[in-house]
This record gives sequence, C-alpha cells and structure tokens, in this order.
Amino acid sequence: MTSTQPTAAQRLRQIHDQLAQAYGPQHWWPANTPFEVILGAYLTQNTSWKAVERSLANLRAAGALTVDGLRSLTLRKLQRLIQPSGFHTRKAPALKAFLALLDEEFAGSLKKLAATPTATLRIRLLTLPGVGPETADAILLYALGHPVPVADEYLRRIAERHQLLTPAPGRKRAGYDSLANLTRQAFAADAPGDQARLFNEFHALTVAVGKAHCRRTAHCAGCPLAVDLHTASESPR
Repeated sequence: MTSTQPTAAQRLRQIHDQLAQAYGPQHWWPANTPFEVILGAYLTQNTSWKAVERSLANLRAAGALTVDGLRSLTLRKLQRLIQPSGFHTRKAPALKAFLALLDEEFAGSLKKLAATPTATLRIRLLTLPGVGPETADAILLYALGHPVPVADEYLRRIAERHQLLTPAPGRKRAGYDSLANLTRQAFAADAPGDQARLFNEFHALTVAVGKAHCRRTAHCAGCPLAVDLHTASESPR
C-alpha cells in the first residue's frame, strides 16, 4: 500500500494550522479604522512598523487619520508628518494620489470603494503610484474585506526553505504571484465566507513566525514549523 505525500498547497494549509496552534489568533491589522489600515499599508513600505507607528502618531495628533483630515493637509505638511517612515517625498504624493482616486471615482467613500468587484479594484489600485501587489492586496484584505491573500517576504522565506516553491528559471526568488496563487490553493477548500478571515490570520501568523524564526538567517530551534522540514524534500511541489 503506497502513501500519498501532501501537495505543496496541502502542506501550506497544514503550516497555517501549526502556526495557529502555536500562536493563537492574531487579530490583525493593528489599526482602529479601515482608513488607518490604508495609511499603514503605504507607510510600511521599506521600513519597520515602529517607524510607521511614529508617523501614524503624528497624523493622529494633527487630526489626519480620516479622509477629511488627510485631505486638508498640504503636501509639504504631510511629508513632514510621515517623515519617520522614510521615503516621505515619495509616500506623501502616493497618499494624495489615493485620495484623488477616492474623491474622483468613489465620491470620497470607502464603502463605495469596497463595493467594487475585487479583480476590478485590484487592477485600479495597481495603477496608482506607490502601489505594488503586496500593498494593493493588503488594502483589499485588511481595509476593504476582500478575500485576497497577502504574500510578503516572510511567506517567501517559508515557502522556499520548506521547498513549497522554487524560483522560476533565471530568478533568485519565488515571484509574488506564485506565492499568492499557492496560498489561494491552500485555502481553496474553505468556505468563501471564511477565506478573508483565514487569509488575514495566515498573513499575521507568517509574520509572527518570520520575526521569531524565519529571519534572513533562519533560527529553526524551537520553531513550530521545524517538523515540516523533515518531509520537505519528500513532498511534491
């Protein structure tokens, strides 16, 4: 009798379960409102969350954690307030471009924005300056409640070190779309109504294990995923 090894998607779903058991519910994203999530998604690019928190504190003190509040700021003042996050001369115009989109196409309403079909809205977000796939998906998932996976550097490290994915020929890293598609496959059997919650928790869990163990240099001792490494080389990808 032959045993069937789990697929890469099945193993990734098992990784979610192992992390959920080890770390418990994460209740991410750390923000009080959807708009604050959007601000954080822009500001967290190429910086630490501690730096983002300083920028958000500045915006909060200026009454600019709302659409109306941010709209009232001049570009120069916005740049000054978000300076702790770095790249402020690039991020401030990007935030203003998002506001312009919201005002011109959705009457300034995040509810109208969220009601747009996922595929259509994702394409539109990707046309904005400063918005790549990860930022677009973070906005869709965490701020607007759309069931899309977020694939970040921590997930890439897990997927490659556990041999769930290999980079395409001529590339050093697994691509974003490959990571996102693998995540979709891992949760394809779950009810559609549960997928947004699961994608939310899974991203937060990969961040938790990434910070603790799956850093640039792996620290596997005590990692809840260490057991999966024993079967990585035997499983199909």
